[in-house]
Amino acid sequence: MLLLCPHKLCTRLQLRGARNRAPDPRDAIDPMTGRGFKGALRCWGYTFELTDEHLTEEECYPLKHSYDVLAEECLDRLHEISPPPRSALPRNNGKYAEKEQVPGDKGAQKAPRRDLYALLRDHADTDEKLGQLWREANTVPDWVDWDQIEREQDVFYRYGGAALTGLAYQSLLGGMGAARVVETLARTGGFCTKVARHRLFETTQHILQCTKSLESLKPGGDGFASSIRVRLLHAAVRQRIMKLAKQKPEYYSVEKWGIPINDLDSIATIGTFSATLIWLSFPRQAISLREQEITDYIALWRYIG
Repeated sequence: MLLLCPHKLCTRLQLRGARNRAPDPRDAIDPMTGRGFKGALRCWGYTFELTDEHLTEEECYPLKHSYDVLAEECLDRLHEISPPPRSALPRNNGKYAEKEQVPGDKGAQKAPRRDLYALLRDHADTDEKLGQLWREANTVPDWVDWDQIEREQDVFYRYGGAALTGLAYQSLLGGMGAARVVETLARTGGFCTKVARHRLFETTQHILQCTKSLESLKPGGDGFASSIRVRLLHAAVRQRIMKLAKQKPEYYSVEKWGIPINDLDSIATIGTFSATLIWLSFPRQAISLREQEITDYIALWRYIG
């Protein structure tokens, strides 16, 4: 669970670019409200004010080397319980998993590919480590207000076309241009046509499952299960890259890029799904959210994160 408002982190990471720009008379104006404020900074068309709540570069650095240890430990246990049939990464497929063909028999089909979420759920009562992750995921934080979460889901569909456009072209594709993201995707085949297309569909499915209803997002729902699968998928990607880097140090530089899919990457990802949409994508499509809509939208992704 991320307890840091992603907007604060995203604006902090824009600071370097803002400092390198020449003074702009528009810097004193907030484009969302039209109000001026002292010490305003402007970067990528967005004006903001740096505060003590923003992370410094020094505070961000350790986050590049911390990651979801519990998910990796649970992934190892799930591999022991149900060994992966091949080296392919687990996908966020769930009940929509493709069925594998039986070699030599076009009509026959095997059972759906293994579902790590189902394995976690079914063995949480008998395995201490899996139980720890299951209890953590099913514990709803005290700050969660389901009425607020439901209002956010309404916000998403109220501006559905603009939201999906922003998420596709600015958050997802824009994120693929980030240096550390590129390093990870390039080493998992993320840029080949088939994989990129499938990843786009998976990400869209995850978003729709998390926003379609409260029941879907609450423990046991489709959105809840999808989020757990994404968490385990990230653990699998991280393990694969680190294993290869250990065998061939030149394959991936931990010193330069940090641990793959680290805590800083995760925070930034939540930011691209929330803050980027609110303060960049929507305004560029002539949509300005009300303060209550902004608060509600951030709350949803805080919970998912």
